[in-house]
Amino acid sequence: MSDRIEIEEVAAVEQPPRARVEAAEETPGQTLERKRDYLEGFLAQKPAGDAGGEPGGALYEAVVEALKGIYDPEIPVNIYDLGLIYGVDVTEAGHAVVTMTLTTPHCPVAESMPMEVEMRVGAVPGIGSSEVNLVWDPAWDPAKMSDDAKLELGML
Repeated sequence: MSDRIEIEEVAAVEQPPRARVEAAEETPGQTLERKRDYLEGFLAQKPAGDAGGEPGGALYEAVVEALKGIYDPEIPVNIYDLGLIYGVDVTEAGHAVVTMTLTTPHCPVAESMPMEVEMRVGAVPGIGSSEVNLVWDPAWDPAKMSDDAKLELGML
């Protein structure tokens, strides 16, 4: 093996030949047509309508953003990232149902927090009515927190 590097100067580089598609052979009684634009069907499809009440939909995400604006008074993290929200259902008619819990049944905001959630969700444009279901099963535990919340609280 040689450790020498040789440099060669060239005036031009030949372009490699382009790939060609040969026409398919026709058999008696059968006509084969190949469309050149294979994306034609794909491009003709229209995107599905924005399913507003489903995850990823504008209305659903607006409700989640409203929930992220509500903070537990004892913990400096919003109730969504804290893992207190177990479910958000939004109907096409604009009715929102939030299933949530609290950190403990003896939480000092046990009476006021569900009302605040109902008010904030009801104030989201496009939501006609809101409802909050407060549940205790399954019980909340710190494992339900998002990574952002754990980081904020120094648990990561």
